[in-house]
Amino acid sequence: MQFGSRNLAKPSKKKSKKSQSKTFKLSSGASSKPASQLDQGVLLSVLFLVGAGLVQVYSSSFIYAIATFQNGHHFFFRQLMFSGLGILSMIFVAKLKWKYSKWLGVALFVVAIAGIAATFVPSLTISAGGARRWVRLPLGQRFEPGEFFKLTFPLLLAVLLTTKQIEKLGRFDHLRWLAILLPFALLLKQPDFGTVALLSMTTIAVLFVFGMSWKYLFYMGAAAVPALYFLVIQVPYRWARVQGFLDPWSDPSEKGFQIIQSLLSFHSGGVFGAGLGQGLGKLFFLPEAHTDFTLAVLGEEVGLIGFLVILFLYGFLVFRGFQIASRVRGDFERVVALGFVLIFGFQVFINMGVVLGLLPTKGITLPFLSYGGSSLVATCIGFGWLLNIERSFARSKQSTAMSSKERSMVSSHYWNSRK
Repeated sequence: MQFGSRNLAKPSKKKSKKSQSKTFKLSSGASSKPASQLDQGVLLSVLFLVGAGLVQVYSSSFIYAIATFQNGHHFFFRQLMFSGLGILSMIFVAKLKWKYSKWLGVALFVVAIAGIAATFVPSLTISAGGARRWVRLPLGQRFEPGEFFKLTFPLLLAVLLTTKQIEKLGRFDHLRWLAILLPFALLLKQPDFGTVALLSMTTIAVLFVFGMSWKYLFYMGAAAVPALYFLVIQVPYRWARVQGFLDPWSDPSEKGFQIIQSLLSFHSGGVFGAGLGQGLGKLFFLPEAHTDFTLAVLGEEVGLIGFLVILFLYGFLVFRGFQIASRVRGDFERVVALGFVLIFGFQVFINMGVVLGLLPTKGITLPFLSYGGSSLVATCIGFGWLLNIERSFARSKQSTAMSSKERSMVSSHYWNSRK
């Protein structure tokens, strides 16, 4: 734009091809990188965390896998397969045209809703820990539809928060948001309270960013009080987790067992850790060592230094995600990017808070590091969308710069022809 205005104000004389080539390079430099190139920082961070997750799953699950399946590599080989599938899915989604990525998201949303409904069919569901969250698949595989509902939830928010709807957030449209309540009710029935809480936090945060009236935010906060009473205090095992969080040493063998063992693992790791594979907490002292509490195993084996490295990578991905969301021009894409980053960030925060004893125990896995194929593939696809949005933004800037150059050439030709 500036270059075009400068030519209109002061017509230039005939330029050589060399000069025009130089001008073109300066003009197209408005884009920070080629449109086909993916964000290297995000891509490398994700690849590093996927690799660290493979090491972590192998270390934390080996003894348990031998005792359960007589094969120490049982969980590792499965995680390796899903890691490859996740990385390929991320790159594929990142390279797709954005309109096709959106249709892929719609298809995954339908699959997720159908999968959640299928968990209530006895012949299809797999129960674990008193919850029906998995669907039985051929070849001994299983699928957790709740993970893909988390993945596609930002798309649902984006559909609800159209440009017209964003302008009317002061007059909150109740009926459109009933689309969220049905999946939430099904998730609570499984039960999967953690996912409902996670997505509720994300919804409120997105609405706050997009300017919802404080009055409605207050109403939502007030409605959460009775919801927490009936969903937490009135449910014995959830209330026991809260009591174990408030005073774990009052019942160290039951309510406070997990958090005490987790803190002991971190204490044993010290600054530099006991070494990979040398942790003792995973030897049946720490429950869910390869899933929900895998961070405690990592803290024991690689110490504070390794923990801070992982924390930095998570923080970088969240920070970079917020940067991408803030740069996107379209409201739909901005909601998708912001929603996914918030879900990812909240999930990391909740898992770390639980493992460090800062939050009550909740069955929410740590992205990339915890064992779980559905979670890993869904998270990789989510970052594929984020990379796609960032790449599309870079292309938009580049095309804008090129059209500015074209306008300047037309302007120069016009003034030269007038002489």
